[in-house]
Amino acid sequence: MPKPDAPTKEPAEGPAGGPARGGSAARTLLRLWPYVRPVRTRLFSAAFVAILASCTGLVFPLVLKWLVDGPVADRDLAGVWLGALLLLLLGVAEALLFGLRRWLVARPLASVEAAMRADLYRHLQRLPVAFHDRWASGQLLSRGTTDLMLLRMFLAFPLTFLIVNGTTIVVGMVILVAQDWALGLVLLTPLVPLVIVCAYYEGRYMAVARRAQDQVGDLTTVVEESVLGIRIIKGFGRHRSQARAFRELSHELRGTELAKARLLAAIYAVIMSLPEIAIGAALVLGTVQVADGDLSTGTLVAFLSTALALRWPVESIGFLLAMSQESATATERYFEVMDAEPESSTVAAPAAGEKSSDTSGTSDISGTSGTSGASGASGASGASGEEPSGTSGLRFHGVEFRYPDAPADAPPALDRIDLHVRHGETLALVGATGSGKTTLTALVPRLHEVSGGRITLDGEDIARMDRERLRTLVAVAFEEPTLFSASVGENVLMGAGEDAGEAELGRALDVAQADFAHALPQGTATQVGEQGLSLSGGQRQRLALARAVVG
Repeated sequence: MPKPDAPTKEPAEGPAGGPARGGSAARTLLRLWPYVRPVRTRLFSAAFVAILASCTGLVFPLVLKWLVDGPVADRDLAGVWLGALLLLLLGVAEALLFGLRRWLVARPLASVEAAMRADLYRHLQRLPVAFHDRWASGQLLSRGTTDLMLLRMFLAFPLTFLIVNGTTIVVGMVILVAQDWALGLVLLTPLVPLVIVCAYYEGRYMAVARRAQDQVGDLTTVVEESVLGIRIIKGFGRHRSQARAFRELSHELRGTELAKARLLAAIYAVIMSLPEIAIGAALVLGTVQVADGDLSTGTLVAFLSTALALRWPVESIGFLLAMSQESATATERYFEVMDAEPESSTVAAPAAGEKSSDTSGTSDISGTSGTSGASGASGASGASGEEPSGTSGLRFHGVEFRYPDAPADAPPALDRIDLHVRHGETLALVGATGSGKTTLTALVPRLHEVSGGRITLDGEDIARMDRERLRTLVAVAFEEPTLFSASVGENVLMGAGEDAGEAELGRALDVAQADFAHALPQGTATQVGEQGLSLSGGQRQRLALARAVVG
């Protein structure tokens, strides 16, 4: 499946610029099998129970035939009561079977949805920063909520009833032909046109469904940005422009949903009209046969009752296929994220003969640690003692970096950088906006991979180090501090190991000059709220620095 490139406010697209497609709906939906396999026994049992319940409904016409041709024709009151009792028992059995089907699928499908959501969340944490730079958060959020809800509904209803209704139609047609082959053939005539119509509308509906789901992701992004940036919107009086952007996206989504409705209306018009015409023709032909004495009244009643019982399975095909198409696009969108390559633990060693340059003349790509970010590195050699001369500390050797989505003719963000930060040194990097200060900082914990040259920590190439180990040796505080909906203490200790406690928290707050945390209403147990917006900008910066210190 092609890897998407989903810029903000745009639907996810494949390499060619159109909606990413993964083949037919059936082939796409088959990718769900690894999640369904652990609960397949209960799902197959539920399908079998549903088939029994549906076929139980086809016994009603046979009982009616016996009633009309037997007890009713013979004026046998006891037989009529017996027939009524049989119909009642059949109705109760059908209801109980459908209830059992629902009970069988509820728990396993909730487990499937939970497993898929957990895998998606875990995978998102392992994806490189470059992936998150390209994708709008609303697109990812809609895949983890709306799309997974569609998939759970598909496994609970359309998947089962496509099988159940297909089986019911086949069994019903066999009963019809067995009762009267001529009338049965009349009802079979719409079969070929129905197959052609469904095949014609499949691709068109899938494309529109995909567009609608992408637009929901765009709308979610706008809502999320408006909520998180409400202070900016209010402070600069931008509520009208934001409302206009939201209204435009809502109008686009409305148009797409109307296009889906038009396609569904066309499908329903054909699927419902052709069987009705066939039933009408069978009724006329059957009435003539009864009048001629070639067919019993009970047989005609049973035949028409069976045909009417098959109306729902036939008419539901359009609805079930539409839900299946939407589920296929939801599956496609889900696996677009899951197919993205995660960060590897290590990367290949740099090629020999990397370009190197003199340390002087490279400060144009540097930045201030107070605004663009600050990083600290501890020794990678443990307690082995003295480091070889010239290898201790953090070193950049002819480092080059180019963003993956940058134009081929664009200059690199960093070019031939040589830098040496020794143990115990504090270094401030100064440069113009956009000169690559934050980018250089992000290379140290391998949030981005160097395009050329290498970076060493106490003489060890960080490209050869396991990411988890590297990130225990390097702590980063970014220019835009990010806090989570948790307490002050939990936010700070997020940068520490599991055994960190109050001592480490107090030391980190002291070093970062964040003693204000103790004066908060509940001290370090105070909840800071989403994005830490209940604190001032300076307070968020201090807590972010404390998190780097405790790391």
